[in-house]
Amino acid sequence: MIEHTVQNDPDCLFCKIVTGKIPSKQVYQDDEFYAFHDIHPTAPVHFLIIPKRHIPSMAQLTNDHADFMGRMMMLIPKLALQEGCQPYPAGGFRMVCNTGAHGAQEVHHLHMHIMGGPRPWKRG
Repeated sequence: MIEHTVQNDPDCLFCKIVTGKIPSKQVYQDDEFYAFHDIHPTAPVHFLIIPKRHIPSMAQLTNDHADFMGRMMMLIPKLALQEGCQPYPAGGFRMVCNTGAHGAQEVHHLHMHIMGGPRPWKRG
């Protein structure tokens, strides 16, 4: 097992979503990642992608996570287009990964917000 990860944290909101204990509107799922629509979207396209394995934040990543994170990053453009973002360069999308208290992280499970669509958005 990669350091600083556990399979599942029973008290974690996103772990409960991954295991189906809390419903979500799925965007994508494979053995490593789960993507779902944000319950309070701030853009026409707004979804999150999370690892299925519990990693508290970006701050816990190590060199051992490089391939894993590379696979996650490679999924994002594909899913953004699938969900309605227009292609680059006229379109595009924004990725946000809040980390820790000063970074406004609310759920302590690594996650990336993907937002896109015509502006203006509600925030950001």
